[in-house]
Amino acid sequence: MTWYFKALFAALLIAASAVSVAQTPAAVVRQLTLQADAWDKAIVRKDKAAIANNMAADFRQIDAAGDIETKASFLESVLDEKLRIDPYTVEDFEVRVYGNVALLSGRTRMTGVYDGKPFKTHYRYIDIYVRKAGVWRVASVQITKLKD
Repeated sequence: MTWYFKALFAALLIAASAVSVAQTPAAVVRQLTLQADAWDKAIVRKDKAAIANNMAADFRQIDAAGDIETKASFLESVLDEKLRIDPYTVEDFEVRVYGNVALLSGRTRMTGVYDGKPFKTHYRYIDIYVRKAGVWRVASVQITKLKD
């Protein structure tokens, strides 16, 4: 082998190992954990662009009453001027990855104010993320209200 082919072969090995490291299950779980946390924070601060960018075009949410929200109606509801959500944390958070689909689930206690009235909710949820063209986006959310 000439030095050129040896260098090319070495470069390809390095690139292949970098790609495989970036795609390890632990790396995907970490990426999705950070992405989900950033989405929660964007919702609290009402950052429309950040919220929308994390959502698939065909996003659906099934809420605690069984009603379906689209991407547009979800954005409208979380950006409503009458709504203020306090910062919150997620408990029992779990990420399960199945190829290009990931299930993110947890439990949260959310507080805030809607139309001047305080609210407090406790719910369990599952977010379904789908990877298309290398980008993870939330495609579906389902929430179940829990007793306090």
